[in-house]
Amino acid sequence: MQLVVGRIGRPHGVRGEVTVEVLTDDPELRFAVGASITTDPGDRGPLVVEGRRRHKDILLLAFEGVHDRDAAEELRGTMLVIDSAEVAPSDDPDEFHDHELIGLAVETTSGEPVGEVTDVLHHGQDLLVVRRSGADEALIPFVKALVPEVDLAAGRLVVDPPEGLL
Repeated sequence: MQLVVGRIGRPHGVRGEVTVEVLTDDPELRFAVGASITTDPGDRGPLVVEGRRRHKDILLLAFEGVHDRDAAEELRGTMLVIDSAEVAPSDDPDEFHDHELIGLAVETTSGEPVGEVTDVLHHGQDLLVVRRSGADEALIPFVKALVPEVDLAAGRLVVDPPEGLL
């Protein structure tokens, strides 16, 4: 499974630099000079980082072969991705990467099947998007009180929803 670690934004200046929306907790590793990064769409990469710097809290990257504003503009909107196998598991037993949660079966504390996690949204509070059979998607806040158990080995998580959530 591929994980998005950044999205290329607008060009910066005339020498081919681009702004990057950072979507990883380790940008120094992911966007190190010399790093080769896979892209989505795939025909725009891989891109090799030639230079990196910060400008007013914005990450600017220069890529090999991209040396003018027009070439940089062609990369706008490109997603920078890595293989999920490259991400080390967390040492914190209560911390999970999105790709670990997507695909897990969801059941209630009484064992009733609810559906499957299809996405994780990060909007001030983490929300699990759960596809339910025969019903609309459910958004479940990913907090210990509502999700008391995550069992990656068994491929499931348990929810304790308040009345009306599902």
